[in-house]
Amino acid sequence: MLSLLGYGMIVVFMILIMTKKLSALTALTIIPIIFALIAGFGSEMGDMMIDGLKKVAPTAIMVIFAILFDTGLFDPIIRFFLRIINGDPVKAVMCTALLAAMVSLDGDGSTTYMICVTAMLPLFKRIRLDPLALTCVVFLSGSVTNLLPWGGPLARVSASLKIESSDLFIPLIPSMISGLVGVLVLSWYIGVRERRRLGKLSIQTNSQGSVIEDDAESYLPAINEVNEELRRPKMFWLNAALTLALMVSLVMELLPLSVLFMVAFAIALLINYPHLDAQRQRIAAHAPAALNQTSIFLAAGIFAGILSGTGMVSAMSNTLLDVLPLSWGPYLAPITALISLPGTFFMSNDAFYYGVLPVLAEAAKAYGIDPVEIGRASLVGQPVHLLSPLVASTYLLVGLAGVEFSDHQKYTFKWAFLLCMIFLGSGLLLGLYPLYSVAG
Repeated sequence: MLSLLGYGMIVVFMILIMTKKLSALTALTIIPIIFALIAGFGSEMGDMMIDGLKKVAPTAIMVIFAILFDTGLFDPIIRFFLRIINGDPVKAVMCTALLAAMVSLDGDGSTTYMICVTAMLPLFKRIRLDPLALTCVVFLSGSVTNLLPWGGPLARVSASLKIESSDLFIPLIPSMISGLVGVLVLSWYIGVRERRRLGKLSIQTNSQGSVIEDDAESYLPAINEVNEELRRPKMFWLNAALTLALMVSLVMELLPLSVLFMVAFAIALLINYPHLDAQRQRIAAHAPAALNQTSIFLAAGIFAGILSGTGMVSAMSNTLLDVLPLSWGPYLAPITALISLPGTFFMSNDAFYYGVLPVLAEAAKAYGIDPVEIGRASLVGQPVHLLSPLVASTYLLVGLAGVEFSDHQKYTFKWAFLLCMIFLGSGLLLGLYPLYSVAG
């Protein structure tokens, strides 16, 4: 019964947001409460919700201060891309994919989304590209580098199966490269499709890289410019050094991510806006975005807290394992890869990798399949997993880009599934896990 309620809760949630009957914030809050009451957990529901909120609170705090951490640093980068792209949709989409791949090397999806959308959305608006193309390629590039050792999924597999991260990761590198190539090919295809829709727009720039408005205005809507005095262009190199120090600290994990962004924001505010009135203006300018995104993060914590606290996640894991026939044993490696798509979509990464994966790995031993091979196979579904309503960072991506979560899912799902198949095919060809195996 709990398993049916768990799957039912997610399906109802998906239907309501994809048909735009409810907003993501409302659905994330109300739907789990209704299902918890149906399951008879009314008296325990409050503690479950608080537990869920505690888990997402550090991320929500990080997002608040990451949004506030805006010094206009990416304005010169946007102008650089304008010179390179020159109104060509193909170059715009491919540059976005490359930027996302580089930024996401820190292993944190939220940071990647904030940097890439901040840098590229004005450009997409200027040449009238579909913002869903932006969210799609940023999302897919990030899903490839999400498999780095300091990313969440691989660390969970390593801990769950008690194997070294290097044993999992190093053989995965060629498969990740093939996935990134696939994302770049897809970016080219999306860019070509957008070019056919829009045509190539020539945007003239002067020697300083600024857009010559007389030329651009004949094609494009004007972009709302903020007060140049507040952008602090003369502080570019100091702000660049501060941002680089922040990125290095993130990778080295010197402090928790939320604390790092709080400290970086405080320093940036002090050096760029020493007067209190200017500080208040900059905070107020970003308050709507910060409030909108963090409220969704906290609502996602309620959803995940009830799903886990009621035992629905455990019941869903057991159901998933019970439907596997014994005759499929020799094919457990590719089966694990395929199960990881719905498994990590309908459950959290914690639930799948700590609950389901150890059972699959133990069963695979009887057929001569090493746990490390099952571990690598289990990572195949990560691009689809990131489209799950349980992944809070994806709400940040769509919120920053100004698109609906459901529209992003519809646009991106087929490409995310294709990327999973690239991971699966390359993994089998490279011998990362066997297609068929029997006990020796």
